[in-house]
Amino acid sequence: MRFIDIEDYNPLTMQLAMPIYDRMRRVLLTAGRTIHPNYLERIKAIGVSTLVVEDAESTGITLEEMLDMPTWMDTIAVVQQAFEDASNKKRLNIVALQRAVVTLIREVSAHKTIILVPTTSLSEGLERYAHSVNVALLSLQISKHLGYTQGQLRDLALGALLHDIGKAVTDQEEEHPIKGFDIMKDNREISLLSAHIAYQHHECVNGQGYPRKLKGQAFLELPQVVGIANVYDHLLSNKKIPPHEALEYIMTKSDGDFSYKVVQAFVNSVPSYIPGTKVELYTGEQVIVIGIKKHLQRPVIRYVKNGEEMDLAENPSVMIKDVVKE
Repeated sequence: MRFIDIEDYNPLTMQLAMPIYDRMRRVLLTAGRTIHPNYLERIKAIGVSTLVVEDAESTGITLEEMLDMPTWMDTIAVVQQAFEDASNKKRLNIVALQRAVVTLIREVSAHKTIILVPTTSLSEGLERYAHSVNVALLSLQISKHLGYTQGQLRDLALGALLHDIGKAVTDQEEEHPIKGFDIMKDNREISLLSAHIAYQHHECVNGQGYPRKLKGQAFLELPQVVGIANVYDHLLSNKKIPPHEALEYIMTKSDGDFSYKVVQAFVNSVPSYIPGTKVELYTGEQVIVIGIKKHLQRPVIRYVKNGEEMDLAENPSVMIKDVVKE
């Protein structure tokens, strides 16, 4: 199982490993099928640009660190309803949101790390809500290295799910944190800390963020966690930057956009190379990442040429040079 760009799909050698959904969250194609070339064009037309496939190269790769699709889709539905309620000036369904938060906390705690499903694997109409779910998942993963209480985790997850809720009522980028804060503080069941996550997630510790140009400790830690998760998911899904490059980019933001403490928690939380990624070693040999066991940044690999497997955590002299372009 591995992620591929839809342009790299080969119906002769690949079959779907996860379903494809339309904007109404209905299954268009089930797992285990091949995609006819004519139908492939229809899938591209609805905005899907990433597929999860099985092929000979990815045999045995499970992506077990990824949230299961039914749970992901159910949470996307909860966030979508919250956006629609905010747009219609209705009170948010806090019970449904709190249930989603409990589920995400449980799921993240059960995994060593979390591999995000690209929002580009969904129809365009769902990308905004899938992004919010991904940000919540990654924020909870980062929090494992920050020692938060259960109450803080709930505030963090809820704030992350709703960090962009202001976009339900405004198209102005620099206004949406303010609008989001207003929507959340008007719902009394939502803590003020969760509301400040929406308010501050575009601030920077150097004072160059928005909407209030907060600086230093005025930029609270939980919004920083969500801010990093927000940037990372945008890099992966919108700009299609490989995870190792996205990680390196965020490392350059230490003590600039985000505090050193939060950046280090992020670095210790996400893998550089996700299972299914084909990479080249400095020896010139091509391998595929098949799992993450002992070290997030030193995965288990399989040589394409002979199928031999190696745990890079136990072989420090073997180094990855770059990702192989299909």
